[in-house]
Amino acid sequence: MALVAQRLARIKPSPTLAVGAKAAELKAAGRDVISLGAGEPDFDTPDNVKAAAKAAIDKGDTKYVAVAGTPALRQAICAKFKRENGLDYKPEQVTVGSGGKQVLYNALMATLDEGDEVIIPAPYWVSYPDMTLLAGGTPVFVACPESTGFKLRPADLDRAITPKTKWVILNSPSNPSGAAYGWDEMKAITDVLLKHPHVWVMTDDMYEHLVYDGFTFCTPAQVEPKLYERTLTINGVSKAYAMTGWRVGYAAGPKAVIDAINTIQSQSTTHACTIAMAASVEALNGPQDYIAERNKSFKARRDLVVSMLNQAKGLQCRTPEGAFYVYPSCQGAIGKSWNGKVIKTDTDFVTYLLEAEGVAVVQGEAFGLSPYFRISYATSEKSLVESCNRIQRFCAGLS
Repeated sequence: MALVAQRLARIKPSPTLAVGAKAAELKAAGRDVISLGAGEPDFDTPDNVKAAAKAAIDKGDTKYVAVAGTPALRQAICAKFKRENGLDYKPEQVTVGSGGKQVLYNALMATLDEGDEVIIPAPYWVSYPDMTLLAGGTPVFVACPESTGFKLRPADLDRAITPKTKWVILNSPSNPSGAAYGWDEMKAITDVLLKHPHVWVMTDDMYEHLVYDGFTFCTPAQVEPKLYERTLTINGVSKAYAMTGWRVGYAAGPKAVIDAINTIQSQSTTHACTIAMAASVEALNGPQDYIAERNKSFKARRDLVVSMLNQAKGLQCRTPEGAFYVYPSCQGAIGKSWNGKVIKTDTDFVTYLLEAEGVAVVQGEAFGLSPYFRISYATSEKSLVESCNRIQRFCAGLS
């Protein structure tokens, strides 16, 4: 009898974490490696947020609390949704988890039965399909080509919906492409969903505040109030507030769904860390001005990377609306050779790039759309210039 559960055969370890591990391994062996794989801001958590965590420790906020999260944080989340998204939620419609990833996982585990379909636009964040499979669901991928700005076309969504469809997952701005839906684009998507009352919408709004060039963020339940009762709006403090390691994500939606998520959580982690939740209250309620300041740095880095990648032989890079990723095409490198090895896929491209130049990026295959690769520009300008110079050199040397 095998010890490991058969369901584990459905999924694979996170490719983005694997890239980081490989880069660390090469660094430990003495190689000069620049890793552009990590999806986290290089800025520090704001001082007022750290102070709130220290105050929580001093006050003894270190005991068990409600599964759904502290009342103070759920109130702060309700206030955030009202203030920033025009959405009215009550605290009992909010749940807090140990990161947005856990909230997504809990939601799928709480709602999917065997054979239920989840529509996932590609390119997608690597964890959506595997979470769906673990929960017994079936991922249904809809390609969103570069010609559409890596965005889901309404007609393609309409065609993908079947009687078995339970969820559509929308991630805007997107990991990995940085693509974001404007109001009219989102309205076209929600118009399709209105035609299919059995389909629910799960939004991953983690990069909400990371948008550039005057872009205005919107979320489905805000654009189409008729979808309010079948939308689960998910967000967190990781990206905007540089709190990835604090592990706090949250969701708001119909109480029945939130109660189901809380049931799953009650038998796993119980609740998120109380100290991290106290810090998150301050993040949401406190000053927000540093977000715009940091976005200026992110935008400058984005523009730098896009410009330098478009100067690399065989690469083509679109300018994204948000997040801190670019998703360049390496189509022009496919079929060429490095060190006698033919580049047949984007996985080959990133593997040989790492071996040749010590630049770690993530292959497009991991995100469901090839031949591309993802770069995170959430690192210093110096590292970005050096890594892009290396990428240009690598591409120029292909035969």
